[in-house]
Order: sequence, then structure tokens, then C-alpha cells
Amino acid sequence: MSEGIQPRKVLTVEKEALELEILEMVNKALAMFDLAVRSLNTLDRDLAKQAMRADDEIDRLDMEIEERCLDLLALQQPMGSDLREIGTVLKIITDIERVGDLSVDIAKITLKIEKEMGRSDYIDLPRMASTVSKMLSESAQAFVRKDATHLPLIAELEDQVDGMYRDFRNQVHAYMVSNPDQVVAASWMLLAVHHMERVADHALNMAERVVFMVTGEMRQIVPDDLERG
Repeated sequence: MSEGIQPRKVLTVEKEALELEILEMVNKALAMFDLAVRSLNTLDRDLAKQAMRADDEIDRLDMEIEERCLDLLALQQPMGSDLREIGTVLKIITDIERVGDLSVDIAKITLKIEKEMGRSDYIDLPRMASTVSKMLSESAQAFVRKDATHLPLIAELEDQVDGMYRDFRNQVHAYMVSNPDQVVAASWMLLAVHHMERVADHALNMAERVVFMVTGEMRQIVPDDLERG
């Protein structure tokens, strides 16, 4: 009897460790994203370099979690909801790793705009960053709580980010027209805002994966869902 129970206990302990590592990875990605956006908002080179250095920790956790998942698949042969959870972790860490990469790209843009002696204070970057960060945090908490009811909230936040992206893009275009000498720097700003919008997309991906983990059904949010919800 004990021989049958022991593997299950090992699997439970390992899954709990995975949850802690996912939270650690998300928290580091959130801190990195915050550093990158603050560096862009203030054109602070030191903050940008801090954000870029932080990517090594994200990459380390990505590899460690993937290795743990592969060991579990090989040694514990999980089935049903356990298998879905491990598969979800493998998908989620890919999204979190991309958040780290996009944060590095935002930080690099800080350096480019600062070098061009450009500006970044003509759009409300902190407002967009706050919403994106909330999406990431909510998706991570949904994973830990195994909450399949969170998707409409996160999808609504993603819709808000899309709206801000459209508004900010128009504002940058207007700035280009008014300040033709700043076209190069403003072009970099357009790319940075796009990167922020892509971070929101990855947060939504995470939320959709959690729904699959809990229910066994892969559900993707489309605009009609938001109108109905």
C-alpha cells in the first residue's frame, strides 16, 4: 500500500514546488517589466541596465522549471489533471520568458531614445504598465488557486490595454507631425508601446492555459465573448 501512495506524495510535493517557482518567476518578470517601463518613462539609463541584467534570472528559472517538469513526466508518468498541470507549466514559463525578453527590448529602447535626445513623457506609460502588470499578477494567482473563473476579467483588462495602445499610437503619430526632428526617437517609442501590448497578450495566454488546466477545455477569448460577458 505504501508503495502505491509514495509516488503520489512525491508528485504532490513536486507540483507544490512548481507553483512556488512559477510565482517566483512571475514576480521577477513583473519587477523586470516595471524597471523597464520606469526606465523608459524617465529615460533613466541605470534603470534600463538593471532591467537588462535581470533577464539572466528569468532564463535560469525557465530552464530549472522546464527540467523539473520533464523529470516529473519521465519519472512519475502523471495522468489526467496532473498531466494538464505540468503541461500548463511548460506553456506558462514560455510566456513568462517572453515577458522578460520584451522587457529587455523596452529597456534597450530607453537607451536609444535617450541617445537621440528624445522624449517619452507625452504618453501615459505608467497607466498602461499598471494594467499589464495586473494581468500578469492575476494570471499567476489564478494558476496557484486553480481558478477557471478569472478569464473574463483578464480578457477585459487586455481589451483596455488594446484601447490604450491604439490611443498611444495615435498620440505618437501626432507627436511626430508636430516634432519632425524627433521622428526617429518617436519611432522607437511606437515599438516600445507595441512591446507593452505584447506583454499583455502573453498574460492572456497564461490565463487561457489555466482554464485548460482546470477544465480540460482550451478556451480563447474573442471580441464577441467580451460583448456577451
